[in-house]
Amino acid sequence: MRTLLRIHRGEQCLSSSVPSQPVPPLAQTLQGYLRALEPLLPPEELSHTRRMVQEFSRPGGLGAQLQEGLERRARTTKNWISPWWVQWAYLESRQPLPVHSNPAISLPRRDYNGWRSQLVFASKLIAAVLDFKAKINTGQLPVEYMRGKPLCMELYPLLFSSCRIPGPKHDYIAHHGRSRRTPTHITVVRNYQFFQLEVYNSDGSRMTESQIHSQLLRIRSQSWKTDKEPMGILTSEHRHTWGQAYNRLLKDKLNKESVRLIETGLFSLCLDSPVMRISDEKYASRKAAQVLHGGGTFSNSGNRWFDKTLQFVVGEDGSWGLLYEQATAEGPPIATLLHHILDYCEKPDPKRAPLVPLPMPKKLYFNIGREIKRDIEHAKQNLDILINDLDVNVFNFKRFGKDLPKQHKLSPNSFIQVALQLAYYRVHNEVCPTCDIVSQRMFRGGRTEYIRSPTNQTLKFILAFDDPSVSREAKVQLFREAVDAYAALTDQALKGHGIERHLLGLKLQAIEEGLSIPKIFMDTAYGLATHWKLRTGQVPANTDSVMCFGPLVPDGYAICYNPQADHVHFSITAFNCCEETHAETLSLTLKDTLCQLQELLQPTV
Repeated sequence: MRTLLRIHRGEQCLSSSVPSQPVPPLAQTLQGYLRALEPLLPPEELSHTRRMVQEFSRPGGLGAQLQEGLERRARTTKNWISPWWVQWAYLESRQPLPVHSNPAISLPRRDYNGWRSQLVFASKLIAAVLDFKAKINTGQLPVEYMRGKPLCMELYPLLFSSCRIPGPKHDYIAHHGRSRRTPTHITVVRNYQFFQLEVYNSDGSRMTESQIHSQLLRIRSQSWKTDKEPMGILTSEHRHTWGQAYNRLLKDKLNKESVRLIETGLFSLCLDSPVMRISDEKYASRKAAQVLHGGGTFSNSGNRWFDKTLQFVVGEDGSWGLLYEQATAEGPPIATLLHHILDYCEKPDPKRAPLVPLPMPKKLYFNIGREIKRDIEHAKQNLDILINDLDVNVFNFKRFGKDLPKQHKLSPNSFIQVALQLAYYRVHNEVCPTCDIVSQRMFRGGRTEYIRSPTNQTLKFILAFDDPSVSREAKVQLFREAVDAYAALTDQALKGHGIERHLLGLKLQAIEEGLSIPKIFMDTAYGLATHWKLRTGQVPANTDSVMCFGPLVPDGYAICYNPQADHVHFSITAFNCCEETHAETLSLTLKDTLCQLQELLQPTV
């Protein structure tokens, strides 16, 4: 997600103060689509696609009819694409949530080791999240601005007491925060055992940190390692498989009540055993992977309920982070929440604990029959296969940060995007379809857009960069043109004129109208151009955090980065089953490439 959010004091942003998301002009999107294909396709394939696009866009033709349908939809709905996008990208996807969908954010290790300090920090974290929720409820959350424009704040209340529910053909989201009796509990998981922890006193006041701490001590004393089945592992399955197991599980009254308490809780807290300590350089990667998937069925994966919108992970070794479900949450609101937590953690506990006896946290029990036991065994096998297949490489690039591009009047994000393309080319000797995630929250109900990379300018620069016959001055000029071209695409997307969601909207509009899918979407060029071998995302935060998620395709990478003033945090993931991709090779090449770009702009000789 691009552009660091500026936060202004003020009233809670109402949707009405944010404009509706525009439907871009059809001709503009189709021109942008063809331009995006130019670096990727041979000339004969490109001319074939051009003919298809011409046919689609002729006056009074299918394109015009679908465009009219989208414009009509935009006039009658809050946002013409977001509900479709959430349904299509998330709820209809049948892939497992860990690795494939839920992003994780890993934060710098806290300065402690051992379970006592773990529970002290966890108590502080819970209090911080409840404080953030109170600010949302009372309208005190400052309105966020991007490039001087207010952002839609609608996602914030939905972060709490919500959960994804598996279904046979698609999932749905259950929001319990707006029900008549708003939930007042969270779920705490330790050693695969779930507990309902009330976090408000009977008079409605929030529990103090010391009250929460005493309750976490009680939970710890009730959750010793036993032969308990890791129920949470079921949520890691293929969605169809989990949907069937979910129905079997809920036939039992006790199970139904336990599952409902997990789903309705404000959020989940996972108290993890330590991450296996290895070399310091590998520890950052291990720590991020731990938050992302729990480290496997012999580690902490049973401490997750992957359907839950918000799950905070606190390890005994000081590792911590957050895992979230994307159908409801997006990167920037999550970054704001984490920033609030870190600020809160610097302050002493403001409240004295009232001297009232607290009810015992409620342990959630499950009746596990033969079928459910079999479901859990299958889920364990499948999750371990998935985890073993994922290569995670996290590193902190310390040579420079976003200040360097800024000194040269270059966009930091566009600088990094061109660097990623160059590094990929050096490893694979080709440019590839790349999607970069950009926020659309400057529009009412807006979610995200993809910016397509590489551009023609990037390809020209890449081909010249390692060519000794091209002068340094010419290379600098080509680099500037590549960075500026990408920055222009970013500006276009931030105005609601990106091409990706518009193309998807045209395709879904055809389905909505009962028409056959237009030929341009059945074209091999469209398939190739949406086979995202690089899935990238900037999640700028005021914290030294790094986000991590899996690649979108088997032969691809996912790269997340968080640029700070003088360093950049990167995470790169790839699948081990693909012989062509290798996260560590790309990481080393990227570091080398960034250093060479610095040398290009600031020669030391």
